[in-house]
Amino acid sequence: MNQGPEQNHYSDDEIDLRALFATLWRGKWTILATTFLFAVAGVAYALSKPNIYQASVLLAPAQDESGGSLGGQLGGLASLAGINIGGGGANQTVVAKEVLQSHAFLASFIRRHNLKIPLMAAKAWDTEKQNWVIDRKIYNPNADEWQTGEDGISLEPTAWDMVKKFKEDHLAISNNIETGMVTISVKSKSPPAAKNWAELLVNDVNEHMRRKDVKKAQARIAYLEAKLNQTGLADMKQVFYQLIESETRTVMLASAHNEYVFETIDPPVAPQDKSEPNRAFISVISTLVGGVFGVLIVFLLRVFRRN
Repeated sequence: MNQGPEQNHYSDDEIDLRALFATLWRGKWTILATTFLFAVAGVAYALSKPNIYQASVLLAPAQDESGGSLGGQLGGLASLAGINIGGGGANQTVVAKEVLQSHAFLASFIRRHNLKIPLMAAKAWDTEKQNWVIDRKIYNPNADEWQTGEDGISLEPTAWDMVKKFKEDHLAISNNIETGMVTISVKSKSPPAAKNWAELLVNDVNEHMRRKDVKKAQARIAYLEAKLNQTGLADMKQVFYQLIESETRTVMLASAHNEYVFETIDPPVAPQDKSEPNRAFISVISTLVGGVFGVLIVFLLRVFRRN
């Protein structure tokens, strides 16, 4: 008597599984057709995407040679004079990374190196001719003018558009907390461009930070010289002379170092292998989605027919 419900339960499960497989078998052509269509669409989409190449440069924080023992000895007196002569290497690195991602720096970088057309109007890279393939629907290279959209507005990008695209599609910055190393990665449809842009970014951020510190040091020197002329105390004059010497040393060291904030450990190279798209992965995923979608269609049709 106790085995009756269990037998009925197993019998119901068996009937349900049989009905399930029978439904799938009857809708096999729908499933196969849907899977095939999704697979073809996935392959077509994967083939339509251009190859993207990535170049990376490994950087280390440059040694801070300007903040020596003299700066430590005179730090208190400099504070009394209203000047901060200390320089933290780690802080400089953090500031430099933020500068690299700032709108002002990237807008100037794009404008200075004429990246507007490669960034916004290039649809591919011609490996044989080693030049950009321009999308003429966006930019006309013969007339050197940007096209207009359906609304009559020029397609010429603004600085905001270019910086946004560069940050989202091309630039990636990461750092190793344990070693302090910084990696700058640049993606592009062109392997030479990816390498060149990575080099230019490092050079420009070093130059930007160097000029900024030199400008600050020169302003402090001018301030100290003005204070020197105003004081008549011999001891204070000696302090001002030492502070001016320290700031002059900062200017000299900054002017002598090209790798001011970041020192290149592993320079970028033009990549030979693409980093994306993963066409095989796209094709497999689209095929699986098509199969799932086909099964869903079969079950929905069965429910509609019952109703």
